Amino acid sequence: MLSKKWALLLAAVIVTSLILAACAPATPQVVEKVVKETVVVEKEKTVAVEKEVVVTPTPKPEEELITLNWNFGTEPPTLDPALAEDTTSVDVIESLFLGLTAFDPEGNVKGELATEWTTNEAGDVYTFKMRQDAKWVKYNPGTKQVEEIGPVTAHDVVYGIKRTLDPRTASGYAYVLYIIKGGEALNTADTEALSEEELQALIDGVGVKAVDDYTVEITLEHPAGYFPGIAGMWVARPMPKDAIEAHGERWIEPGFIVTNGPYMLAEWVHDSHLVLLKNPLYYDAANVQIEKIYGVMVVEASTAMAMYENNELDTTAPPLEDMDRIKADPVLSKELHIGPYPCTYYYGFTTDKPPVDNKLVRRALSAAIDRKSLIENVLKGGQLPANTFTTIGMFGSAAQDPDIAPWALDYTLGLQKAKEWMAEAGYPDGKGFPEIILMHNTSEGHKKIAEAIAAMWKEALGISVKIENQEWKVYLNTISKKTPVEQMPHVWRLGWCADYPDANNWLNEVFHPDKRNDIRWNNREFAEIVEKAEVSQDPAERKALYKRAEQILVDEEAAIAPIYYYTTVNLTKPWLQRNYFGLGGQDFFNWKIDWAAKKAALGK
Repeated sequence: MLSKKWALLLAAVIVTSLILAACAPATPQVVEKVVKETVVVEKEKTVAVEKEVVVTPTPKPEEELITLNWNFGTEPPTLDPALAEDTTSVDVIESLFLGLTAFDPEGNVKGELATEWTTNEAGDVYTFKMRQDAKWVKYNPGTKQVEEIGPVTAHDVVYGIKRTLDPRTASGYAYVLYIIKGGEALNTADTEALSEEELQALIDGVGVKAVDDYTVEITLEHPAGYFPGIAGMWVARPMPKDAIEAHGERWIEPGFIVTNGPYMLAEWVHDSHLVLLKNPLYYDAANVQIEKIYGVMVVEASTAMAMYENNELDTTAPPLEDMDRIKADPVLSKELHIGPYPCTYYYGFTTDKPPVDNKLVRRALSAAIDRKSLIENVLKGGQLPANTFTTIGMFGSAAQDPDIAPWALDYTLGLQKAKEWMAEAGYPDGKGFPEIILMHNTSEGHKKIAEAIAAMWKEALGISVKIENQEWKVYLNTISKKTPVEQMPHVWRLGWCADYPDANNWLNEVFHPDKRNDIRWNNREFAEIVEKAEVSQDPAERKALYKRAEQILVDEEAAIAPIYYYTTVNLTKPWLQRNYFGLGGQDFFNWKIDWAAKKAALGK
């Protein structure tokens, strides 16, 4: 997922704007009690009868709602599960929409809407039995009431998957569902060349069906033991057909959106803040302690740090320049958490744009990055130098294997090889090399990293680099493979985080020529290898194939420059109990706040 993915925003560099007033809690009508009512039956004779009265409880005062103050770091590009491609959007979607499956904080697949699942003998048909107490709800920001729309059924799952794969939806992440039979044929169809009947036949041919209201059957193109992880991804989640058809693109706005998760969307002031309220009709609402999430969209890490130190945020990723101060501070050092995180920070090359269409130039640029120095002097968060795209801990990862791009792990060797390759490309000591553009999404941290790497390239190779930045949503469009090449930067940063813990999610789904492939790279040997690895049922063979794929991608062709494997670097207030899990988005519903301690710190 872009970090984005999920592209994942740099864990140590993001955060948001001004905290404004938010909404009171949602309070549905409930049958609160049975009362006695005196009814006159006939003159001078009365009887007492029992009557059921629907009472709306008085909402808790807003200041009494257990509230998490969070920074999304940027405006979420979308809250539509079919259209989301980045971690910011997915963090919100995770709170609003349930999947068939989910990952627990240890990274194991568990049931969410699914109570159980089975496979056929061949392993290519999955049958999911669904819980029957999940409900669609709509929150009304004006009345602050919750309307129960109806149950979440297998038909909603079928609709959601087919909607993502329908080419008219234009989902940038639909390729993840190509593993479902007929998924790729539908998603890549030319709708203008097809009749309505032909298009409908492709939709009907997708291998997902409702066996009954609470049983969904999914047929795959081939067996895949990792499919239960895919089944819970946002693009495969049930979606509210009536709301989508009634409101079009506006269906994700407050007052229109229909959701089924632990939280509801109460307010969304674009580019400012977003408010989520606990869903009282969520089947596990009794175990959701945090009642309100007030999320700002502060891009500047320095601003977010000031907010954290002023108790306006409960947790944040600290600015790079503050890391030494934080580690030396007796209070902040105890609030600092550094741990592994399943993401890789990398620079992508626009491989059809000169001069980085030359693999010797790309190899030189990658080898001339002193990854260890960058981590020790700029990042300071315990990250590890990356010589592969697939990060540590994924099945099939060859991370830090010296058979792959050894020059990425040894800068002395890297510097030597970089000079040789640049000279071989026709640019000895950078002579005649044109100025190139290095682009990043707006962020103080990404800016510091770009400046450091540009300085390394200048010193090692004698070349000039122009650094540019764009706001996140605009940036994602700019670096898409759909953008005309003349409008593309030569080099651009992204992070990729695991959607599920298998190298297929990294190598095949991101760089196969027919899938995401924002680097516009077409290496058929690589494509054949990842295709073979995807369908193989032999773990040893799959590992060997993924290692070879990494050698081609990051070493021989250097289509990207992996830079470091992320860690999660966060400051967290002592009153917040949270996890730092990295699959599927932030699970706010599992977090806890010592509300008395937080109020005391705020002087309330």
